[in-house]
Amino acid sequence: MSALLGYARVSTLEQNAELQHDALAAAGCWKVFTDRASGAKEDRPELRRVLEQCRDGDTLVVWRLDRLGRSLRHLIEVVTDLSERGVGFRSTTEAIDTTTSGGRLIFHVFGALAQFERELVRERTRAGLKAARARGRMGGRPALMTPDKTTTARRMYEQQELTVEQIARALGVSRSTIYRALGRTGSIAYRRDQQQDDPVP
Repeated sequence: MSALLGYARVSTLEQNAELQHDALAAAGCWKVFTDRASGAKEDRPELRRVLEQCRDGDTLVVWRLDRLGRSLRHLIEVVTDLSERGVGFRSTTEAIDTTTSGGRLIFHVFGALAQFERELVRERTRAGLKAARARGRMGGRPALMTPDKTTTARRMYEQQELTVEQIARALGVSRSTIYRALGRTGSIAYRRDQQQDDPVP
């Protein structure tokens, strides 16, 4: 036998959920699960319980859409999962009911809008990276060794007056950074400097 299960959520700043309970009772819900949590909070035990109890043919009812989803994307994910399990969804305030063709159409539109939003974000990100590259800026962390620093490090190293440890301290980088910049990782000079340098702290 199909059933109407209600879900209510109040934030920690709200006094009670009576308004939502009354609306859900009027909609015919025989049981209401209530969370007291922020809409952005992922861990909502009562939402998890009601979703687990929904069976094929049941309908999950909320007073308003924002009581269920943390975001449009989350809302669509939850309702899509319910639909795949044969569970309907209804919001009394927005008069949305996915057990009807009109309600299903609305959620298809919501899904298309969410996908459109994700594509816009990706497009803006790609455009920003392209513009940065055109100006000579690359993504990721800035290089520790600039061309000037590399030239200075090479000159100091070739003068053989300072150890690699001392050069690294002078330039504000690590020894491994100096070795990579000079390309001497596997050389005899590298091993000699390793013996001369103080241990890495």
